[in-house]
Amino acid sequence: MAALLLPLAACGGSGKSAGDGKSITMWTFKQSHVKPLQDAAARFKDQTGISVTIQAVTPDDAYTAKLQSAAKTNGLPDVLEVHTQGEDFVYGGAGLLTDLSDKVDASWTRGMVPSVRKAGVVTPRLEAASKKPGSAYPGVKAGARYSVPFTIGTFGIVYANKAKLAEAGVSSVPKTWEDLVAAVKATTKKDKRKGGITVGLGTASTGLNWALQPMAFGALGKAGYQGLFGRDSGKTWASPNGQKVLSLYDKLTPYWAPGAQSLSIDAADRSFAQGDAAFDIGGTFTLASLRQFGMKPDEVEAFPIPAPKGGKATDRSLAAFSLTSLAVTTQSKNEAADLKWLRFLAKPDVAGTFAKAATDLPAVDLGDNPVRVVGPTLASLTKVFSSGSQVYDPNDTSFMPAQYPANWEKAGAALVNMSPLKRSSPRETGKQLDTLIKNYWAAGK
Repeated sequence: MAALLLPLAACGGSGKSAGDGKSITMWTFKQSHVKPLQDAAARFKDQTGISVTIQAVTPDDAYTAKLQSAAKTNGLPDVLEVHTQGEDFVYGGAGLLTDLSDKVDASWTRGMVPSVRKAGVVTPRLEAASKKPGSAYPGVKAGARYSVPFTIGTFGIVYANKAKLAEAGVSSVPKTWEDLVAAVKATTKKDKRKGGITVGLGTASTGLNWALQPMAFGALGKAGYQGLFGRDSGKTWASPNGQKVLSLYDKLTPYWAPGAQSLSIDAADRSFAQGDAAFDIGGTFTLASLRQFGMKPDEVEAFPIPAPKGGKATDRSLAAFSLTSLAVTTQSKNEAADLKWLRFLAKPDVAGTFAKAATDLPAVDLGDNPVRVVGPTLASLTKVFSSGSQVYDPNDTSFMPAQYPANWEKAGAALVNMSPLKRSSPRETGKQLDTLIKNYWAAGK
């Protein structure tokens, strides 16, 4: 995608916007955000006189295709919702997004959740990596801010169907990895076809990022977990530490829901919401997806991926990071109005109303009583967030070879080959992961 867009850096144009500062357009890839954004836009117009037209393009691949096409024809909207440290860096490096570094000041970031205040800002490390062959973000410049965080969350949340738990005699939320495996075994025994566990393994990295890695952190602690991605072969995936966590993950193999290996993320959520699985692995953002597919929040138990018994970080919590961000395109002729809209969405009362309607956590700090702002179900997901030495931060890739995060799918595919496909053993999978990581370290020299 980056290669396709680089030649467009010099393009200009206003897309579909009028350029009069009184009306702007915004695109999003999340259907669940449309109505809440439209409601916010109505309030915004009442206060400023500026109209905002919201358009959703789904699924993600259709959104990407539309953005590419629009970029080539100068048809980009004024504002985009993008995956943080994803499309913002791809399009920013291609010259299609405005650098907001001199627009987003301390008074703006002060109202954000502390852990995401710098989301969307290019680090010197990322700029250096962007110059390597195969980079996903060529052209980015250190210090540039191509987006501001909009929604936050984390990976590694398990959703369980309360009714299926009760039918299988599972009376308590799993506290350890072994408890989780035992619970899935019980629900599968009760209903072989619809009692298993699912995640969108059609996107192979989900099993890696959303289940294996947080479990590995809990088992090995921070130092042991980071060692899996390092240069010391005595600590990597083929080592006793790596084999331990791969073998623990492999215990899920008999209990994957039929066809889990080919489901997209949305399809996995839909199958769970429709009762085709007892467990669904995702993130805090999954609750909105389940509601969209007809499942009520009070029909599920939600809990973080648990650490194994005797793990070194059994009291591990999860770090919040920015999931989606808002960006201003360089094809917009309404920058002042665009910035007013972004600042409006960052107001605590506006962000709280949006979050409750969208079932998504906002990047805006909701204070000490989030229940009052967004209700009990969504607020309960904030309890998994914390900071400190025992926090698993899936967005922290500083200890990994620079090219590895841009190639999650290759590592994820190796894991899927082991579980659920049974094509490789933990030993073989560890060697494959080690080879990938070794090659990425070598390429980064």
